[in-house]
Amino acid sequence: MTHTINRRFCVAPMLDCTDRHNRYFLRLISRHAVLYSEMITSGALIYGDRPRFLEYSSQEHPLALQLGGSNIEDLTRCAHWAKQWQYDEVNLNVGCPSDRVQAGMIGACLMGHPDLVADCIRAMTIDSSLSVTIKCRIGIDDIDSYEHLQGFVGTMIDAGCQCLIIHARKAILAGLSPKENREIPPLKYEYVYQLKKDFPDTEFILNGGITTLAQCNQHLQSVDGVMVGREAYQNPYFLAKVDSLIYGDEHPIPSRQDILSQYYPYVESQLEKGTKLKHMSRHLFGLFHGQPGAKAWRRYLSEHAYKPTAGVEVLQQAARLVE
Repeated sequence: MTHTINRRFCVAPMLDCTDRHNRYFLRLISRHAVLYSEMITSGALIYGDRPRFLEYSSQEHPLALQLGGSNIEDLTRCAHWAKQWQYDEVNLNVGCPSDRVQAGMIGACLMGHPDLVADCIRAMTIDSSLSVTIKCRIGIDDIDSYEHLQGFVGTMIDAGCQCLIIHARKAILAGLSPKENREIPPLKYEYVYQLKKDFPDTEFILNGGITTLAQCNQHLQSVDGVMVGREAYQNPYFLAKVDSLIYGDEHPIPSRQDILSQYYPYVESQLEKGTKLKHMSRHLFGLFHGQPGAKAWRRYLSEHAYKPTAGVEVLQQAARLVE
């Protein structure tokens, strides 16, 4: 059973960040934000520990699986597994600028091969019957005109893609690190706004440089949704007002301490399965961002959560430092 997806606010897929422990935690803060997995390569699912990569809690819905790859047959198999595991969406990474993934024809380099991407989208959609989306840039290197982006998007739509998530920067494939590619190429929000005008029946989600809910609401006047990455990870309580300000849901906003209290049972259940506390606590460092006691909270977690026998009492004690 898949869930209805309202992508007005999405949390971006981030390597080494948006794992299942982080997503469960974020879901305690927002009921409606669409959550995305880390990018998982098709090879990892085919040849690796598939259950480890695909496992999640049912409370994480609405939830999308982001895939990396360019082999049509491999991606089709992975989309089929996403359907079996009841993900709500499959997203193809066409935006990662890392040189480590370019060698495998993964990520932003695929923007130079629109017909191949279209063939992947078409096959994945037919096999899985899931919503198959793309996360891309506005261009790569010198292929950065609006006309090229318009043509790329048109090819994806013709292949059956009904939603594109666009980071409004181009990617520099050589010479910039992934971090620099998130900061140095200039943002061109107007490109994404124009795409919505040119393809009004297609859903466009804007990503890149968004750090406030006021900015989110401003962009939502021109596009269908927004996607926030680093701000949502480094300052997770940022999501506390998403449900009311973006979705119009007026349920009570939980306090930071309330969120922690709801997270404790999950932590205990994972500890019983052999998961180490450090794998869950590392996602909590920013919970008290900007609050009195935040430094003490982070320090206590840093010093104690990584011990082999650390349990939920470490989180409880750290929380007392900011009460």
